[in-house]
Amino acid sequence: MEGPSVPSVPRASGAQWKRHIVRQLRQRDRTQKALFMELVPAYNHLLEKAELLAKFSEKLKWESKDVTPTAHQGSWEESSGTVSDQILSPVTLRVKWQEEEKGLQLVCGEMAYQVVEKGAALDTLQSQLEERQGRLGALEACVVQLREARTQQARQLKERLEQNAALREAYEGLRANAVHGEATLRRLQEEARDLLDLLVQRKARAAAERNLCNERRERANQALVSQELKKAAKRTVSISEIPNTLDDGIREETVTLAPAAEPEFPESEACGTWKRPFRSASATSLTLSRCVDVVKGLLDFKKRRGHSVGGAPEPRYQSIPMCVAAQIPTQAQDVLEAHLSEVNAVCFGPNSSLLATGGADRLIHLWNVVGGRLEANQTLEGAGGSITSVDFDPSGAQVLAATYNQAAQLWKVGETQSKETLSGHKDKVTAAKFKLTRHQAVTGSRDRTVKEWDLGRAYCSRTINVLSYCNDVVCGDHIIISGHNDQKIRFWDSRGPHCIQVIPVQGRVTSLSLSHDQMHLLSCSRDNTLKVIDLRVSNIRQVFRADGFKCGSDWTKAVFSPDRSYALVGSSNGALYIWDVDTGKLESSLWGPHCAAVNAVAWCFSGSHVVSVDQGRKVVLWH
Repeated sequence: MEGPSVPSVPRASGAQWKRHIVRQLRQRDRTQKALFMELVPAYNHLLEKAELLAKFSEKLKWESKDVTPTAHQGSWEESSGTVSDQILSPVTLRVKWQEEEKGLQLVCGEMAYQVVEKGAALDTLQSQLEERQGRLGALEACVVQLREARTQQARQLKERLEQNAALREAYEGLRANAVHGEATLRRLQEEARDLLDLLVQRKARAAAERNLCNERRERANQALVSQELKKAAKRTVSISEIPNTLDDGIREETVTLAPAAEPEFPESEACGTWKRPFRSASATSLTLSRCVDVVKGLLDFKKRRGHSVGGAPEPRYQSIPMCVAAQIPTQAQDVLEAHLSEVNAVCFGPNSSLLATGGADRLIHLWNVVGGRLEANQTLEGAGGSITSVDFDPSGAQVLAATYNQAAQLWKVGETQSKETLSGHKDKVTAAKFKLTRHQAVTGSRDRTVKEWDLGRAYCSRTINVLSYCNDVVCGDHIIISGHNDQKIRFWDSRGPHCIQVIPVQGRVTSLSLSHDQMHLLSCSRDNTLKVIDLRVSNIRQVFRADGFKCGSDWTKAVFSPDRSYALVGSSNGALYIWDVDTGKLESSLWGPHCAAVNAVAWCFSGSHVVSVDQGRKVVLWH
């Protein structure tokens, strides 16, 4: 029996599938016929024997009826002697026939039983054959599908390999360009630093030359004035007085001063009562006024020198008071449930006696710090969403808040309603800070942008697109620093369009704090660490960790002390942690009223008080 042949893959023409069906039917016919090849001859042989026996038995029946014992007795006896050896008697034949009939019946029964068994086996084999043929057809169809899929996947693999090769070539080209660009950037940065140093040196030399020139001019002027005074002292001065009219007429008096040989006279001389006061008063007043003019000129020159690179000088706030030595808090002095919901932000005013808190209840409360207590001052209303950040301007006259309604809002201290709304972000605003120049602010948002604002016109003067969420921003003289969700701190020049530096940190950045001298930056991140970055070398100087400290949220705020000696942050367990910036040692951990995660902390500019706010609506004043 031939085995099943592997079907060929069907082609597109219509005759192929017809020939395939014919081949399958022929193969099926051969397979089924092979099962009956042994059974059919045996069955035919049985049928032939049964038919022969039936004919033989029928013939015997007829012969037994026709031949009687009396009629043929004589002839049987006569011929018995001759054919006795050939033909037996009917009785013997009947007995023999019956025996053969019984044997044939037994054989027929066995054959019929075998036929039944073979039929059952045939049915079983037929069902198995049909099942296997069905499985074979399904497998053949599956094979066809798998071959098609394999062909398609091979084609896709070839395309992917070609794409990967093209992308690899493009990547190698981009990497080479990046290496070249980094080398060019480093070279340009070095050239820029060299040019800046050269510019500073030239400006310093120009200032020194200008100062020397001014000093020479001042000395020349003073010498000229002295010569004029000497000449004036040598001349005769006449003073005429016209007194009031009297009843007896007009009296005229003339006083004549004699010339002196020397410009300076002792006070004991008689003429000194007239000449010396005149000389000393004139010379002193003239010299002082001239000196004042010179000093003003030098100050104006220094101002112009300070803004010679950036253009016209920008109006700036007065300097914020500096703290000489901050005091580490030790105990809680006042505890208040200040808001209806969690408190997200806190900030001290520049005078250290005014405090602002903002929460999820869309309110900003102003507090006065009086005698170690917090006294309610004012409530600022009108925010469109939860408050995420609050900030005082350096003059303490305005409050800027970031909200969840995709905007920042500006209040004037003393007015309850919002003065301006800075709208333009497409997602919630997470940070809003004043710049050191007047009428300017910066905001950061979860829409991956940082915006600069002109507060005088409530106008967005610049939009910076970033690749990640912005969680906090701080501002220096000419720099903006932003912390992002992609574990990076980015530096932006407010006078240039591009990012000037990126510092990676471990963990999402939650807050930034810039020291008063703008030389150090404190960052808090979700890896439960605080990092101090030295901006002079753009390097991480200290990393603060502590057992039990855990950053509670993406908006947890950490701050420097006013003198930059300490770093302060609140933990998710309600404790406050204070590190020494210089030594990196954990100075103190404060436990007390907070039963929920601390969201933000603030250290007043005088260095005497600390305020912390938490997710349980509490505001705590520490001393």
